[in-house]
Amino acid sequence: MIGDRWGVRDGEVARSYPCDDFVTASAVQVWRGVTVEAPAEQVWPWVAQIRLAPYSYDWLDNFGRRSPRELAGLPDPRVGERFTASGGRKLGRIVSVEPGVQLTGTIMGAFMSYVVVPQEHGTTRLLLKVVIETNRLLGIGLSLGDLVMARRQLLNFKRLAEQQH
Repeated sequence: MIGDRWGVRDGEVARSYPCDDFVTASAVQVWRGVTVEAPAEQVWPWVAQIRLAPYSYDWLDNFGRRSPRELAGLPDPRVGERFTASGGRKLGRIVSVEPGVQLTGTIMGAFMSYVVVPQEHGTTRLLLKVVIETNRLLGIGLSLGDLVMARRQLLNFKRLAEQQH
C-alpha cells in the first residue's frame, strides 16, 4: 500500500505488535520507525506522555496548543486510561501496556502500538504500527495521512529524548 512504511526495516515489519491482537481482519497496516540517539529509558517517558498531547503538528491536531516540551513526571500508563488528548479533549483509551517496552491504544477505530527497542551503544529504535479495519480505498488515504502525522510525531519524540541525552 502507498505510504505503509517509513523508517522501518524488514524485520521490524515482520515482527508481531500488540495492536495485532485487537484487529483480526485489518485492511490497513502501517509501520513507522526512527532511531533515537538516547537509551530506551529516556525514550519511554516521551512515549508515555502521549497521554497529554499528540506531539505531531500542534497547529493541526492539537488545535494550536503546544505539546509539552518537558517531561511532566507522569506515572506509567495503565490499561483503561485515556490514550491521548487533543486541544484539551481526552481521546481514545489504552488497551495494552508494558512499561518501558510498549504502549498500545485505540482511537477512532484504529489500534496503534508504540514499541521501544533498546539497541547497541545506548541508542533505541522507536517503532509504531497502526492497524484498522476499513476498505482499501479509504485505507490509502488513511495511510498517507498517518505517514505525515506519525513521521512528525516520532521525529518530535526523537528530538526531545535526544535533548536530554
